[in-house]
Amino acid sequence: MGRLSVSLCGTELDNPVIPASGTFGYGYEFASLYDINCLGSFSFKGTTLKPRFGNPTPRIAEANAGMLNAVGLQTPGVDAVIREELPRLREVFHKRVIANVSGFSVAEYREVCARLDREEQVGWLEVNISCPNVHGGGMSFGTDPILAAEVTRAVKAVTAKPVLVKLSPNVTDITAIARACEDAGADGLSLINTVMAMRIDLKTRKPVLANVTGGLSGPAVFPLALRMVWQVSKAVKIPVVGLGGVSSAEDVIEMLLAGASAVQVGAANLKNPFACKEIIEALPAVMDRYGIQNLKDIIGGAHG
Repeated sequence: MGRLSVSLCGTELDNPVIPASGTFGYGYEFASLYDINCLGSFSFKGTTLKPRFGNPTPRIAEANAGMLNAVGLQTPGVDAVIREELPRLREVFHKRVIANVSGFSVAEYREVCARLDREEQVGWLEVNISCPNVHGGGMSFGTDPILAAEVTRAVKAVTAKPVLVKLSPNVTDITAIARACEDAGADGLSLINTVMAMRIDLKTRKPVLANVTGGLSGPAVFPLALRMVWQVSKAVKIPVVGLGGVSSAEDVIEMLLAGASAVQVGAANLKNPFACKEIIEALPAVMDRYGIQNLKDIIGGAHG
C-alpha cells in the first residue's frame, strides 16, 4: 500500500479520509462530480428500521465557524436502502462502505444490523448510539455506559462485520462510554457526533430551529473533537475514527497524531462538495512539509 494507507479494523484503506454519515448521501450524488473511489471509504446516511421523514423545518441554522442541524434521521428505512440505494451505490463505488445505523430500541439496532450484515459491500457497521431510547425515558443510549454496552452486545451478536460505535460528546466522561463499548465487544469507535447547540432569531425572539436545539458541526468543534479523540485513544485498545470539524489535510494529520486510525469529514462536504477529494490530494505535500513518510507511522504520535 502507499504512504497514505491506513488500517481500520483489519481492512486496508488507500487513505484515511472518509466522508461522514449524513453529509455524503449514498455516494452516487457526489459521483457525478468526481471519482469517489479516491476515498478511503465513506459512511452513508443513517439508517433506521422504518422510514422516517425527520424533524419539521426549519432544521438547518448557520453559526460562526459551523452549522446546526436538526434533520432528525430522514431515511427511507433499511429495506429500501438495501433494495434501492445499495445497488446504485455499487455502480459508482467499488470499495467497502460503512453503514451508519440508528435505532430507538435495542431490538431495532439489532434488526437493522442483522439485515445489513448480509450485504457484501458493507464493510463496517457504524452504530450511532446518540439516538434517544424510547423505552428508557428518552435518554440517549450514548449517555450511559450500561445502555451503550447493551446496544454493542446486541449488535455484535448478529453480525460478523466490524462494529464501530459512534459516540456522543454530550456526556461528562466520554472515556467511560468508550471503555464500556470496548468491553462489550466493539471493534472500533467513531467520535465525535455533533454537539448540542441552538440559535435565536432576534426579530422573532424565538429559536431558529423548529426543534429548538440541533447538532453543531464544522470547524468550531474541531478542538473539542481532537481532545476527545486524544482521551479515548489513550483509554482503549481498539481503533478510533476521529471526526468533528475536519476540513483540511492538516486537520487529518492532527487527528492521526491524537490517536485516530482514520478520519471522517462531515460539514466540509456541505460547504464544498470537493472537500474530501481536495484533502486527499493535499495530504502528500503536507506530509512532506512536516517530514512524514507514512501516515501509519504517526498514529498516536502526540501521546509521547
